[in-house]
Amino acid sequence: MFTSLRPHRHDVLIAVIGLAGGLALWGAGLHTQGGRAFGAHWVALVPLAVTAGLELLRRNRPQTAVAVGTLMLVADQFTTGSLATVLMYTDLMYAAVVYGTPAAARRIPVSTFLVTVAATLGALAWFRGPEALLFGVVTGLVSFVPALTGVSVRNHREAADAARLRADQTALLAEMDRVQAVTAERSRMARELHDMVANHLSAIAIHSTAALSIDDPGTSRDALGVIRQNSVDGLAEMRRLIGLLRESGAAEPPSAAPTLASLDALVGQAGANSASSGLTVTLQDSREESGPLPAPVELAAYRIVQEALTNALKHAAPGPVTVRLGRSAKVLTVEVSSAFGDRPGPRAPGSGAGLVGMRERVALLGGSIEAGPEPRGDGTKIWLVRAELPVEERTWRT
Repeated sequence: MFTSLRPHRHDVLIAVIGLAGGLALWGAGLHTQGGRAFGAHWVALVPLAVTAGLELLRRNRPQTAVAVGTLMLVADQFTTGSLATVLMYTDLMYAAVVYGTPAAARRIPVSTFLVTVAATLGALAWFRGPEALLFGVVTGLVSFVPALTGVSVRNHREAADAARLRADQTALLAEMDRVQAVTAERSRMARELHDMVANHLSAIAIHSTAALSIDDPGTSRDALGVIRQNSVDGLAEMRRLIGLLRESGAAEPPSAAPTLASLDALVGQAGANSASSGLTVTLQDSREESGPLPAPVELAAYRIVQEALTNALKHAAPGPVTVRLGRSAKVLTVEVSSAFGDRPGPRAPGSGAGLVGMRERVALLGGSIEAGPEPRGDGTKIWLVRAELPVEERTWRT
């Protein structure tokens, strides 16, 4: 990746301060050594100026800066020397670890440690005195200590970056969970709205069509009565749904969700709505287990029956519509059968959303559902909706 060579303003400031400090020391005649090969005082300004210029590259080209800086530090040892050159070199070593590549950040501390050890051993072999240890300490202070400091700072920065990344990922996951929860809740609300209102609207559509197409005052009066009753019931269901969406601090609590105990009323209402279409609706409850069912299972079973009765009201041929309930130790079985074939009179249009909603409810509970025509022994067919709902929570999806 291309990196701009334009120096950072902090690097420019460090370079200016280092050069100005070196010039001040040089002007005051303060040097680090004497009696060198290049004894003229002005020669010490060359490594000083080059090292100050390398400070401009400490962030953008750290490895180049420390490599050339090492040559300047060696060259400084052949002049009267400048403390500013040494200090700026330590900063270049620090920057090479902090801003360099990960490989360089691992390699430089090891290399400087080995150089420090080698310098100490070489000085011991050369001087054979305690001053050799001082030489090793100075070498470590100039090279190894800045590199070690750079490692500490770099590790701290990487840990902070990793913590920020984890925080961002956590926030992203939380947002994804929130979006999924909102989507799931909207789907649930859509199913509830469809299941609650579709039955009433289907009855209203069929009886209003009958009232408009049959020129008989008695029939129209009966149809209008059914329309009014379904309008009132549908409005009550809508109010119940709105109650479920109220905040928890609302003055009026929402009503409870429907259960299988309400099936008698549902079947009775469906029978009243479908009488004019030649349908007779009955309930057969043959459950072996009489214990309580989990609320999600009862709600799903109720809505499946409600939607199946709505579909029968829309499409079934005249004849019996039977709702059957069965239960074993682990499964609740729901069946709704109706006559299959064409029928005279008005029919309400269907969108297919009801079958989709039923399948979604069953899938959430880990059950199975089938819907389609089934042959009978007398050569006729019935439309059968059969759902099996597990009553154990470990099979449900969350």
